[in-house]
Amino acid sequence: MAYYYKEPSHTFSEYLLIPGYTSEECIPDRVSLRTPLTKYRKGFEEPAISLNVPLTSAVMQSVSNDTLAIALAKEGGISFIYGSQSVEDQAAMVAKVKGHKAGFVVSASNLTPENTLADVLALKAKNGFSTVAITDDGTANGKLLGIVSSRDYRVSRMSTDEKVASFMTPLDKLVTAPAETTLKEANDIIWDHKLNSLPIVDKDGRLMYFVFRKDYASHKDNPLELLDSQKRYLVGAGVNTRDYATRIPALLKAGADVLVIDSSEGYTCWQQKTIAWVRENYGDTVKIGAGNVVDRDGFLFLARAGADFVKVGIGGGSICITRETKGIGRGQATALIEVAEARDEYFRETGIYVPICSDGGIVHDYHMTLALAMGADFLMLGRYFARFDEGPTPKVLVNGVYMKEYWGEGSNRARNWQRYDLGGATKLTFEEGVDSYVTYAGPLHDNVEASLYKVRSTMCNVGVTNIPDLQREAKLTLVSSVSIVEGGYHDVTLRSGPSNK
Repeated sequence: MAYYYKEPSHTFSEYLLIPGYTSEECIPDRVSLRTPLTKYRKGFEEPAISLNVPLTSAVMQSVSNDTLAIALAKEGGISFIYGSQSVEDQAAMVAKVKGHKAGFVVSASNLTPENTLADVLALKAKNGFSTVAITDDGTANGKLLGIVSSRDYRVSRMSTDEKVASFMTPLDKLVTAPAETTLKEANDIIWDHKLNSLPIVDKDGRLMYFVFRKDYASHKDNPLELLDSQKRYLVGAGVNTRDYATRIPALLKAGADVLVIDSSEGYTCWQQKTIAWVRENYGDTVKIGAGNVVDRDGFLFLARAGADFVKVGIGGGSICITRETKGIGRGQATALIEVAEARDEYFRETGIYVPICSDGGIVHDYHMTLALAMGADFLMLGRYFARFDEGPTPKVLVNGVYMKEYWGEGSNRARNWQRYDLGGATKLTFEEGVDSYVTYAGPLHDNVEASLYKVRSTMCNVGVTNIPDLQREAKLTLVSSVSIVEGGYHDVTLRSGPSNK
C-alpha cells in the first residue's frame, strides 16, 4: 500500500512569524545576511564560498545571463548562467562576468592602428565598452601602441573610413604602470593623474590589464559585492546530466566558481553519476550543487553523493506546471521544513553542513524571510529577477503596461529537455513550463535593496541579527484561510489618488 503523509503540504503564504524581543542592538543596518553557499565542516572551517546576501538567480534562459550575473554579484548574490545553450555560448557568458570587474581587467576591446573608426563603432556596439586598446596585433596582450576612447573621435565630423592611427591617443601620451603595480597603487595613479583608465604593461611593453576608475567607484557604491581572490565577480553555471564531461571543463576554463546540476527532480542515478564524475576528475576543488528534492530521502541521497549544496522545490515556480502535468511535487514550505531537518541530521552524523537552497514558491518579499526561518541557507529566484532591467528579455508594452517576457525551461520556447532527462528520448515530449509576461520592475539594485531591507526589518522584529539565529530562534504559526484575509486590507473602500499625508 502506498504511503500517505498525515498532514497536507503547505506553502509560504500559510505561515506567519511571531515577533520576538527586539533590543537596542537589533536594527536593520546591523543585520548580516551572509550565508554559506557550499558545504563545510561547521565549527572547524569556513565555507569555500559564502554569499553576502542569500539570493541566487535561477538557471533559466529568461533570467540568468551575464548582465544579470554582474548586477547580482554587485549586490552580494550570485547567478547561475543557464545551460540550455551551446557550451561555447555559456562559457563566453561566464568569461564576460569574470572579466567585467577584476580590479585588473583583461582588455575585451582591441584593434590595430590599421583598423578604422567604423571598426571602433562596431566594437563598441557589440560589447558596450568605450575604451579600446590599440596593439600591434589587435589582441588583448599585444604590444600597446595607444588607446581609443570616446573623447578621441566625433562621429559627426569624421569619416568612418579614417584609420585608428590618425585619432588614437598614442603610447607616448599615455600614463601606464608596470606589471608589479598593486591595485591600491594603480588607483592612486588614476586619481593623481585624473585618468579614466590605467594600462598595466609588462617589461616588453605588452598590455596586461586595465584598471578603471569606474571599478573603484563601483566598489565604494557596492560594499557587499561578491568577489573572488583576484577581485573578480563570482559567477555560477548550470550543467545537465548528459554533456557534463564536455561542458564542465569549458565552464571551469572560463572561470566558473560554482556549478549546479539543473534538473526538475534530483533524486536520480543521473545526478549521482554526474557528481561522481566531478569528484573523480577534480576532487573537492570543483564545487557543484544538486537537486531538486522535496523530502529527507532526496536530500540524504544527494548529500551522500557529494553535493556541495542541495536545492529544494518541485513545481512551485510561477511558470512551472510539473505538478499539473505529472502530479509530483510538494508545498514549498513543507518540503523545506523536512529537508532542513534532514540537513541538520546529516550534520550531527557527519560534522558536514550541506547548505540548502529554497527554489520556487517565493511570491512576496516576506516569503524570503519565511524561507530563511524555515531553514533555507539561500534562495533561488526566477520570476523575481526576470522583471529587472539587467535581465536578458526585452521590455514590451502589453495593454498599456510595460512587461518583460518570462518563460520556463520546460516550455516549448526553451525546449530544455536535458532538465527533465530521465535517460530516455533526447527531446521535450511534453511541456512542464509556460511562456508568459511579468510586470517590469526597473533596476535590480533598487528592488533588491528594498526587498532585503524588509528581510532585515522582519529579522529585527523576530529579535535576531543573522540568518543562523533566525533559523534557531524563529517561531512560526500556521494560519487559517480567514486569517489570510484578515492580514490584508479589509472592510474598507480604497481611495483613488494620493492618500492624505
